[in-house]
Amino acid sequence: MSFIQSLLSAFKGGSARVPLARGPASPWFFADSSSGRAPFDYNTAVRRAYLENPVAQRAVRLVAEGIGGAPLKPADDALMALVSETSAGQSLLETLSAHLLLHGNAYVQVLKDARGHPAELFALRPERVSIVAGEDGWPVAYAYDVAGRRLSIPLLDEDASPNLIHIRHFHPADDHYGAGCLTAADQAVATHNAAANWNRQLLENAARPSGALVYENGDGSGLTSDQFERLKAELSSTFAGAANAGRPMLLEGGLKWQAMALSPADMDFATLKAAAARDIALAYGVPPMLLGLPGDSTYANYREANRALWRLTLLPLAAKIFAALDEGLASWFPDALLAVDLDRVPALAEDRERLWAQVSAADFLDVQEKRALLGLSAKDGKNIS
Repeated sequence: MSFIQSLLSAFKGGSARVPLARGPASPWFFADSSSGRAPFDYNTAVRRAYLENPVAQRAVRLVAEGIGGAPLKPADDALMALVSETSAGQSLLETLSAHLLLHGNAYVQVLKDARGHPAELFALRPERVSIVAGEDGWPVAYAYDVAGRRLSIPLLDEDASPNLIHIRHFHPADDHYGAGCLTAADQAVATHNAAANWNRQLLENAARPSGALVYENGDGSGLTSDQFERLKAELSSTFAGAANAGRPMLLEGGLKWQAMALSPADMDFATLKAAAARDIALAYGVPPMLLGLPGDSTYANYREANRALWRLTLLPLAAKIFAALDEGLASWFPDALLAVDLDRVPALAEDRERLWAQVSAADFLDVQEKRALLGLSAKDGKNIS
């Protein structure tokens, strides 16, 4: 920039940032009274989905463990050591991926040594973190609440380096917090869990609906109250439950057992459960075939579904996490770049082999251009054909 341009810029002044809206203290708890739905609470939803639902847990683990175990391209040794180390005994990348999927927000605290250099990256529990906004709504600090205590973490330290890195998914109605997949999958998880409870209760009743005891004495009179209560108690204690399945029944005094079969409407729960499981897989971006869901014909085979998982879910999420870490650690690693080494991912081997063949056959490109297309660093290519 010339001297005159610098002078003009100084007199013009800088443009101010637009203010942001400061949301409620807990943006993950909301209720829609008009629809009759129960309020959404993150901790309850996590227990119901990740801890109790096998489809949701497997979907989250497929994505989180895939990113946590993905091979990385060579980078700065100190940066690689920070990213590769565990966070409270868990893989840092795996933990961040799970937080983003479930909560929509991931927070990385940058712990520094006496010289001000990063010594550890620690993943904070996202439901415990809230943003402290300034007068204009922009974040100035982060509050971490646990066990009745509140810890304030400034946005920047005395050297203007970040103390915390905030990674979030896009939320169209919130300026500070991201939207997680758990919110979208909450109703499908509740439906799937209800169908599982239905199956369990059905098995406890001998895997068939309880039939009807018909009292036929010929004179049109019914059972007395004492007879009715005694008969109901005997049925509950003697014939209900899995341990009593198939026990023969001895009837007397005009009693007749009328068995009932499952109607087509009663069988709809099986279809409903499969549809809910597919909605859960859709919310987390996992092909249903990888979760063992029957009736899925979207992908020709397991290998194609696995490749789609990497292309559509794992690589975009990994790129978001790595871009945020690169930006937050740029003060100490300005030239470092975190990225997945696509040539070492088995699921993408066919795609990479095809790309290598196409680039190698392109005679109009020189060696350095070919290396750039393949994502390789620029080196002396005299020995590369």
